[in-house]
Amino acid sequence: MKKVVITLSAVLALGLVSCRETAKKAGDAANTAVEATKDATGNAAEATKDAAGNVVDAAKNATNSAVEATKDAAGNVVEAGKDAANAAGDAVKNTAEGALKAGKDAANAAGDAVNDAAKEAEGKASDLLGGKSHHSHKEAGQK
Repeated sequence: MKKVVITLSAVLALGLVSCRETAKKAGDAANTAVEATKDATGNAAEATKDAAGNVVDAAKNATNSAVEATKDAAGNVVEAGKDAANAAGDAVKNTAEGALKAGKDAANAAGDAVNDAAKEAEGKASDLLGGKSHHSHKEAGQK
């Protein structure tokens, strides 16, 4: 019986030692898991910050590009408007100058026609008056 008690005591002591070691190993594993979780959480937080920063930077760049493109487009519209206004002004000026020249040419042609008609009428009147008045005087003297 002594042997049985000693054997049982040895088994019990080994069981306690084994349980303590297992508990210690489990505690160590739990601590390692907690540390790994902390590290992973920290890394995830850093990655999230970096990603958010990159998104903000990309949004800023896109906004700046859009603003620049809008400014360029507005400048082009203004330039096109100026060019169109200048072209319209030139067209009006050219049309007015053309109309003025056509009016002057028409007035000159009308003046020339009036002068020619007046000269022709004067010549005919002179011929008619000269002949008639010459005949009229002779006829007046004979009567």
